[in-house]
Amino acid sequence: MIIKLSLSNMGDFKKSNQNFLEPYFKQYEKDDVDISYIDEQGKSIFLYYDENDCVGQIKPCTNWNGYALIEDIAVAKDWRHKGIGTALLSKATEWAKQNNLVGLRLETQDVNVLACRFYAKNNFVIGGVDTMLYSNFPTSSKIKLIRKQSSVDQLRLAELLII
Repeated sequence: MIIKLSLSNMGDFKKSNQNFLEPYFKQYEKDDVDISYIDEQGKSIFLYYDENDCVGQIKPCTNWNGYALIEDIAVAKDWRHKGIGTALLSKATEWAKQNNLVGLRLETQDVNVLACRFYAKNNFVIGGVDTMLYSNFPTSSKIKLIRKQSSVDQLRLAELLII
């Protein structure tokens, strides 16, 4: 079950992140939820529940280039490989269509091999390389992926930037 973030389930946002640290950990500046994702047009957070447990989340927003930017997607370790990540991407695709966006875009590190395989399994393909964005960090290669949709699907492309 996927539910949009609201004031009533806001506490689950941080709770669910506690289980998403492996196998690759990325430190974000702030782990608290931005309340603007509840009310503002052009951004949303969807939480995936297994009964009463929040076990996944995806955070899409509109991007300047007409794509939905997936700012974060995560599935708790014990619930991986059960279709939850794919369901969350499907929800983001649905959200992007409702917001008249042309595709999905996100980024991940090339050292996060499991995530790269997951995106490839979900039809993301490499679309470009950015080697300078994180050039002062040990993992500096970046690859942009594009997800092609069927001609029936109104969403044509999605990008993934591997950092």
